[in-house]
Amino acid sequence: MKIAVIPARGGSKRIPRKNILPFRGKPMIAWSIGTALESGMFEHVVVSTDDAEIAAIARTAGAVTPFVRPAELADDITPTVPVIAHAVRACRELGWDVTHACCIYPCAPTLDIADLRGAARMCLEQDANFVYPVTEYAHPVQRAMRRTGGGAMQFLQPEHELTRTQDLEKTFHDAGQFYFGKAEAWLAGLRMHTAGLGLPIPGWRVVDIDTPDDWMRAELVVGALAVARGA
Repeated sequence: MKIAVIPARGGSKRIPRKNILPFRGKPMIAWSIGTALESGMFEHVVVSTDDAEIAAIARTAGAVTPFVRPAELADDITPTVPVIAHAVRACRELGWDVTHACCIYPCAPTLDIADLRGAARMCLEQDANFVYPVTEYAHPVQRAMRRTGGGAMQFLQPEHELTRTQDLEKTFHDAGQFYFGKAEAWLAGLRMHTAGLGLPIPGWRVVDIDTPDDWMRAELVVGALAVARGA
């Protein structure tokens, strides 16, 4: 059995209550729930939350909330892996034969069904612990600079100051949307990044929503996608 688990705690700080704030006509979390449901990949779409309001909104959007996330797994410093591991254990206690769990973040309105399916296929075909979307850095990280207090710029890797960008190795970062993985990998506490495989996706669809500027950019991207699809 494959399940989707959407971790959505109530105490977000940088954008308070961002998981359920209105985003282009519906609560933010409803976008992730809707995409997971539309994919047809999961027997259950589960929301792991400590917050009664988030749980109610999640159920209205079509998800299930069969347990309450413990307070010790809902603070600012709890990483993702123990939250999903808890969800897997809780669902197995309900009698669900969970073999794979896909963690989908609640603020991922640009999530694409094709990426979810591609990650699942890659995970199964290569017997991977995890598969997650990655995207290229927009500019070579080897040419990164720091700015001093006086405004002077310094290369972090001075040896690449004159290296042509096309001659530098491509580098990637986590797209911050989802992690498709074996249930046993979650339960073993493996690290998604180093124990997983990367699925490249285009950078224009990647928006990590942490600030009001990020939120605005996400709205523009989703709006452009809606126009392109005739929605």
